[in-house]
Amino acid sequence: MRKKKKDIILENIKLFGAGAKGVAIGKTEEGKTVLISGAVPGDVVNARVKKSKSKYYEAETVEVVEPSPYRVDPKCVHFGTCGGCKWQNMSYEKQLDFKQEEVYNNIKRIGGIDDFETISILGAEEQYFYRNKMEFSFSNARWLTQYEISSEENFGSKDALGFHIPGMWSKILDLKECFLQEDPSNAIRLAVKKFGVDNGFDFFDVRNQEGFLRTLMMRQNSKGEWMVLFQLYREEKENREKLFQFLLEKFPQIKTLVYAINSKQNDSIYDLDINIYFGEGFLMEEMDGLKFKIGPKSFFQTNYKQALELYRKTLEFADLKGDEVVYDLYTGTGTIAQYVARNAKQVIGIESVQEAIDAAIEHAELNGLTNTTFYCGDMKNVFNDEFLENHPKADVLITDPPRDGMHQKVVEQILKLAPERVVYVSCNSATQARDLALMKDHYTLVKILPVDMFPQTHHVENIALLIKK
Repeated sequence: MRKKKKDIILENIKLFGAGAKGVAIGKTEEGKTVLISGAVPGDVVNARVKKSKSKYYEAETVEVVEPSPYRVDPKCVHFGTCGGCKWQNMSYEKQLDFKQEEVYNNIKRIGGIDDFETISILGAEEQYFYRNKMEFSFSNARWLTQYEISSEENFGSKDALGFHIPGMWSKILDLKECFLQEDPSNAIRLAVKKFGVDNGFDFFDVRNQEGFLRTLMMRQNSKGEWMVLFQLYREEKENREKLFQFLLEKFPQIKTLVYAINSKQNDSIYDLDINIYFGEGFLMEEMDGLKFKIGPKSFFQTNYKQALELYRKTLEFADLKGDEVVYDLYTGTGTIAQYVARNAKQVIGIESVQEAIDAAIEHAELNGLTNTTFYCGDMKNVFNDEFLENHPKADVLITDPPRDGMHQKVVEQILKLAPERVVYVSCNSATQARDLALMKDHYTLVKILPVDMFPQTHHVENIALLIKK
């Protein structure tokens, strides 16, 4: 180890594994654990310490001394700056290996469970261009890379349309390309930016809270139809209509174009009025015969193809015969509830967001489902003793909580309800494992199936099947 300009530089650290949030794991000669960003397991690196804890260092790569055999060339020119695809420099096969290993280790270590079947992770056929929704921000002061700053060249317009730099709320990276959403996503974004610059439109100034163009959101359905949503800080009718007409003429794939005027301090659209400029203001999506109406504020899985596989596997794990009562906790817009309803006697869904419940009811009517009932409220308050007394006992319970997992009171109510089968879908296997530990005296963990919804990132979903003892 050497010190350089008060920085602690760790030299020749061999990285042997992947940790939470996409870091690579190594150890110093003294045996202290190092969590290193910007590296691939298998690399030997020199790294700068960012935080020194009693049991480990957090560090960033400054030099790759020996590259990992799992390293690949990243596709995107913005890799390393954008922060959106941290594993784009790792082979997809190894990404899957590390995701499966993380889920398995969390269940064993945090959950304290040893004897269960681990089904091989369900990888994605499409490792790029898999997202059906992307959001971009406008800025009048784009982020300059260190290379651009040191070159002292004139890079022209300071306007940007792209992503926030990680950890810097006011800095926007101007995107030249992105491999997350299929075309014409890139073409629309670049055309919008050029049109705005050429016509002298004001890009948003986040520090001073002023400007015209604020955010751009695009989403598409599996039929190739597109929705475009603009947030404008202020109304400029002539400029707005000029931009919108340009887009509609240039991109016939746009089925609906909507906008909102947002002069708030934040970019959230959920408390804004949405104005329809063109089309119906929504897209229709279909999943195995079920129809869903997707609006500007709708939650819908961003990886359509893998979401469909996730729902199919959830239904398979539930093993419904047609006469079961199913509870679906954290039901969202009722997608899973409706997916399993065709194979069940009755499905009861609970969700805390009223707009999501409204959508679930609307979708059930749209799909002719008469055996679904939805309730709105905080899960730990709604899913109580009175609820259990006033509703039929569940044969199967499906739960798909947010990243924080389930509240302990919710776990306790599940144990009181005592369904024969529990299917636990999770986007965070660490909190899932914590919850499974609370249930292991009453339920046997039969099997788990990790599902990769987000290639090129460290994120992974997991489905767990539990059977009452």
